[in-house]
Amino acid sequence: MAEPANIEFPVAKAKQIVHDLFKPDPLIYWADFLFYDILGWVAFVLAVKAPNFSLFQFEALIVAGFSLYRAILFVHELSHLKNGTFQTFHLAWNLICGFPLMIPSFLYVGVHIDHHKQRFYGTKNDPEYFAFALAKPYRIPLFPLTMLIAPTLFILRFLLLAPLSYLVPPIRKPLWVLGSHLAVGGPYRRLLPDEPEELEGRIQEAVTFLYVLAGFTLMAKGILPWKTLAVWYLIAVFILVTNALRSLVAHCDRNPPDHIMTFEEQFMDSTNIPGNPLLTPLWAPVGLRFHALHHLFVGIPYHNLGEAHRRLTHELKDSIYPLAFRKSMWSVLVQLWAEASWHQKNIKKQKSIFRVPMP
Repeated sequence: MAEPANIEFPVAKAKQIVHDLFKPDPLIYWADFLFYDILGWVAFVLAVKAPNFSLFQFEALIVAGFSLYRAILFVHELSHLKNGTFQTFHLAWNLICGFPLMIPSFLYVGVHIDHHKQRFYGTKNDPEYFAFALAKPYRIPLFPLTMLIAPTLFILRFLLLAPLSYLVPPIRKPLWVLGSHLAVGGPYRRLLPDEPEELEGRIQEAVTFLYVLAGFTLMAKGILPWKTLAVWYLIAVFILVTNALRSLVAHCDRNPPDHIMTFEEQFMDSTNIPGNPLLTPLWAPVGLRFHALHHLFVGIPYHNLGEAHRRLTHELKDSIYPLAFRKSMWSVLVQLWAEASWHQKNIKKQKSIFRVPMP
C-alpha cells in the first residue's frame, strides 16, 4: 500500500461523503435486537433441557453465545444515541438482555464516552484502553483468561455487595468507583455520579439484584434446575472472552498512558477489520469491525457503517484512512504480541547498559 500524500485527515471532506448516514433507523434496531435476543434465550432454554455434553447442547450453547453477544453489544449503540431518544428501546434492552446477563446499561453508558474524548483516549482516564504493546506479553492472553472468573464477580457485585453497600455506607463509594464500569484494565476510576446518574444507577442495580435473587430462589425451590446456572455461566464466559478478544484488536494499544494523542494518531491507533461479511460480525457485531471509522464519526449508527466504509475507502484512498485496515483478528494479535515482545526485549537491553559487574 502506498503511503498517503497527506498525514492530516480531511475531516470536512469525509463528513460530506457520509453526511446522509447519521440517522438511526428504529425499525432496524428493534428487529435486529429482538431477533437475536429471542433466538439467544430460546437456545439458552434448549441448552438447559438438552442432555449434558451432547452435540445438541453444544450447538445450542454456540447459538445462544453468539446471539446474546450480539444483543448485549447494543449497549454500545445506547451509549451513542442522542439523549432522550430510544428510551423504550433502552428499557427493553435492560429488561430482556442487560439485567438477566448482569450487565445493566449503567455499567457502560456514561463511561464509554470517556473513551472518545481526545484528551482521555489512550491515557489513564480511558476505561477501554490498556497499552498491551508496552506491557509484558503475558498480559495479552491474561486479559481474556480473567473473563473466566468475571461472571462470579458480577454475581458477588449485585447479589452481595450492592445490598451490603446500603447497610455499610463506606462500601458505597469504592463500589461505584471500582465496581461500576467495564474497564479493560489499568488505573481507570469512575468519577462519582451526579444526582440523576446516581438515581439511575441505584434503580438498575436494584433491579439486577432482584433478577439474580429470583434466579437463585427458583433454583433453590427446584422450579429451575441448578443446571440453569451452569449454562448461564458458560454463555456469560463465552460473551466476555469473545468481547475481550475483540477489545484487544480494536486498537494498536501502544500509547503511553501519559501521552495525549492527536486526532490523526488516535485514528491510526484504531483498526478497521472488514473481514468476511458473514464471519467477522460474529466476533465484532453491531458494526464494531469498523472501529476506526466509528472513532471518526461516533454519530453514524451501526447499520450505516458498512456503507460509510465503502464510500470512504473509495473517496479517501490517498488519505490516512487505509492505514487503519487490518486483515484479521489473528493478524492484529500476532502484531500486538510481537510489539510487546520487542518492547520488553529492548527494555532489558537498556537496563543492561547500566549494569556494573561485581568485583
